[in-house]
Amino acid sequence: MKRLEIQYQEFAKIQELNQLDELLILAAKAALEGSYSPYSNFQVGAAARLSNGSIVTGFNIENASYPVCLCAEQTTISAVKTQYPNEVIESLAITVKSAHSTVNQPATPCGKCRQLLSEQERLNGSPIRLILNGEIGPVWVFKSVNDLLPFSFTGEWL
Repeated sequence: MKRLEIQYQEFAKIQELNQLDELLILAAKAALEGSYSPYSNFQVGAAARLSNGSIVTGFNIENASYPVCLCAEQTTISAVKTQYPNEVIESLAITVKSAHSTVNQPATPCGKCRQLLSEQERLNGSPIRLILNGEIGPVWVFKSVNDLLPFSFTGEWL
């Protein structure tokens, strides 16, 4: 039998992060304001820090036809690739907010977004650090997207 172990750091609050990571989480929290989530009332904001120091944000956009919804990770990656096609994403902060209850732990990306981020990481040629936070509570930091999707599907199989 083989065993898989996932490692990540946990910080009790965003103020324990280094200054760059704290600013990235705050940018993701600011992006929540743009969220269009009238059906789930679950807002997601994301912020990417690029190799040139720029920060690009995105948010979730819902649609009455749920399969047409866009996740915050998708809008952020699209914005990065449109505005800075040659820059590498170094870190991505994701945060959430719910109208139904206070989210007191980090929410991880959905499976579709994990695959999207994994492919972006391969295109980068270097890991994308993930910084995840709820409305309150701890912050989780993963060194790589593949910590959340260790057996990702790759184009090598096509």
